[in-house]
Order: sequence, then structure tokens, then C-alpha cells
Amino acid sequence: QVELAESGGGSVEAGGSLKLSCTYSIRVYSRLCLGWFRQAPGQEREGVGIIDRDGITKYERSVNDRFIIYQDNAKKILFLQMNNLKSEDTAIYYCAAQKWPSLCLNFGGFETWGQGTQVTVSS
Repeated sequence: QVELAESGGGSVEAGGSLKLSCTYSIRVYSRLCLGWFRQAPGQEREGVGIIDRDGITKYERSVNDRFIIYQDNAKKILFLQMNNLKSEDTAIYYCAAQKWPSLCLNFGGFETWGQGTQVTVSS
């Protein structure tokens, strides 16, 4: 059974917007922290933003004020609204979950991952 599944990736021109979705299982819901990560070609995976069970969010500096993380608890969907996209946002985007609150705001402890969805931004 797939626990995390991303969708919504695609190609967009610079300045455009995309919204990624991540459906998660009931077991994942019991985790305390959900996050979005991305990996560009030839680069290490980096954190984009997280949301903890209290709804507190934190973003990587380069996406702050452009990306918004939110979730629909009833439908068990995590969203990443990406606005004013730049070519450097091109990457595979992953949603992830973890259960260690002390590590959440530092993008640490993530142990369950989705399969990823490609986002391509052309300049």
C-alpha cells in the first residue's frame, strides 16, 4: 500500500504557478510532521518546507514568500502551492513524513517518502 503519493508536477514558464498534492495514508497521518523536499539534477536533496501537527510551517529561504504548504486533514492531502516559479526551482519534488517533533523544524528525521513528481520551469 502506497503511503505517500505526489501529483501535480509539470512544466511551466518562469513566473508561473503550480500546485503539488500529496495523498497520505492513515498510518502516515499519525506522524507528527509532513514536508516537501526537492532534488535537482546533480544536486543533493534539500528541504523545501515543513508543516507540523500544530500547523506550524517553515520554509527554505529561497522559497519563502513564494511557496505555501497546507493540508486538508479530512481528505489527508498535503499541498504545496508554488508561485512565481524560477528556473532554479526545477527538480523532482517529494513529500515525506516523520514522527520526531524535535527534528521537524530542522527538516530532520524524515523516514517515509513518496515517489516524487517532476517540476520543470523554463526561463
